[in-house]
Order: sequence, then structure tokens, then C-alpha cells
Amino acid sequence: MTDATLNTMEKPRNQWWDVWDQFKTHKGAVAGLVFLIFITLFVTIGPIIWDVDPGKLNIRNKNLRPIYMALFDSEAKTAWANPMGTDNLGRDIMANIMQGGRISLAVGWTAMILSVFLGTLIGVLAGYFKRLDGLLMRFTDLVLALPLLPLLLVMMLLFRDPLRAAFGPENGIFILIVVGIGITSWMQTARIVRGDVMALKEREFVLAARSIGTPSRRMITRHLLPNVLSPILVSATLGLATAIITESALSFLGLGFPSDFPTWGKILFDSVDRMTQFPERVLWPGLAISLTVLSVNYIGDGLRDALDPRIRGQ
Repeated sequence: MTDATLNTMEKPRNQWWDVWDQFKTHKGAVAGLVFLIFITLFVTIGPIIWDVDPGKLNIRNKNLRPIYMALFDSEAKTAWANPMGTDNLGRDIMANIMQGGRISLAVGWTAMILSVFLGTLIGVLAGYFKRLDGLLMRFTDLVLALPLLPLLLVMMLLFRDPLRAAFGPENGIFILIVVGIGITSWMQTARIVRGDVMALKEREFVLAARSIGTPSRRMITRHLLPNVLSPILVSATLGLATAIITESALSFLGLGFPSDFPTWGKILFDSVDRMTQFPERVLWPGLAISLTVLSVNYIGDGLRDALDPRIRGQ
């Protein structure tokens, strides 16, 4: 058997390996992925290793500085048992950063999934069914024209107490924040998906499938959705960053979770009053928010390049 015959018989390579090869060339995206994995492990597995109750009060050890402060200030009160220090009530800051990170990331992922689902659904319906296009796109334009942050603040004020009474203080606020962010951040995804679907439905393979009587539901799930997966993934990464920032902003404004239920934004809000005396208390949650959002944005840029067949050279 000749070499040419062997080459023709080789199993074709999965295109996702080509996507990964292109993604690896984007150094910022790789660094962002590494940091996102690290911060996810830090807030999920970290509490198992660092077994400290984030809500435990210890007035005797209040206002401890991080251990590195001893290098700059010999009079700084530090303790190896609290490497990031403690707050004014003696609660361990590192344990609170871990607890707050779990909540912030959970809100971000859940809200992102909801917004991507809504945006994809509306975009596909508007792009495929011409009679729904005008109605759905005018509704999308209407939502885009609304001031989103004031709208979220009004939603928090109107529905916070009923949901807290129905589901409990923590679960009620979690549902309200996730739904509020999800239903106010789907519009960009919908417009992107609509444009791609409108272009795809005139392609030859779609016309051929329609000519043999393929139903609309199968046409969408089998032929259209797999081909718009690339912009959906990129939009999902950017939506995750937006959701984390929005949740942090709501918590910073005092309209998020209860005071004994920390998030990164809530920790930042509680640290502002003592920022001049203890600037590190603002530094830790601020860095966590900024670096997480930056890493997700870099991942989105890397995915956008990796999922573009022209850049991959195919």
C-alpha cells in the first residue's frame, strides 16, 4: 500500500484541536485561562485547605494587617494565622475573599448562561422566521435604549423583600441578581446571532435541507445552531465579565447580598470607610474583580481569533 493511500485513509483531525492550537498562540488568552482556573480553584478548593469560618468574630484580633506589612512597618500588628489580615470585627479576610469569590463567580456564570440562552433564542427566532424579525428586533432595541443600571436598582428595590421572604435572604437575593442581570444583558448576543442566522439560512446546505422537507425545529438545531456556536462562545465570555462587574457594582452600592453574606463587591464596599488606614482591604477584592474580568476578556479575544477559520488558515 502506497504512502498516498495511507494518507487518504488517515482519520481527519478534529477541528477543535486546530482551535486549541490557534488559541495557544494568544499569550494573553492563555494567561487569562490559567488565572481563571487558578481563581476558580482558589475559591472552591481553597476553603477546604484554609478551614476558617469567614463569619467568625474575634474582637481580640481585629484590624490585623497582612503579614507582608511587617516588612514595611515594624509596628504593624500581624499574625501568621491571618495572612491577609482581619477586618474591624476580627473576621479573616482571606476566608471572606474565598467565600465572596464563590458567590461572585456563581452569580457571574449563572447570569451569563441565562443571558446567552435568551439572546440565542431571540436571535435565532428573529433571524430564521421573517414574520418575527420586526417584532423581536424592535423589542431588543427598546431594551437597549433603557438605562440598565437604574433599571436594576429599581428591580432590586421592588422585588428584594418579596423574594427574600419567599426563598430566604441569601437565595432570594441570588435569584433576583441573576435574573436581573440575565434579562438586561442578552441584547448583544441576540443581534449577533440574528445576523449570522440570516446569512446562514441562504447558504446552499440550508436550502438543500429545506428542499427535502426538513422541519424548522430540526433545521435550527442541526444546521444553524452549530454554525453560530463561535460568536455565542465569544459573547458568553464577555457576558461573564459583565455579570461579575454588575454584581460587584450592585453589592458596592449596598443593594446586593446581606452584610453577613460576603461577595467581592460587598467586601469592597465594607472596606471603603477604612481605606486610608487599611488600604490593603480595598486592594484584595479590587484585584480579584479586576484580574478576573481582565482574564475573561483576554479569553474572549483568544476564542474570537481561534474560532475564525480565516485566522486558522483553513
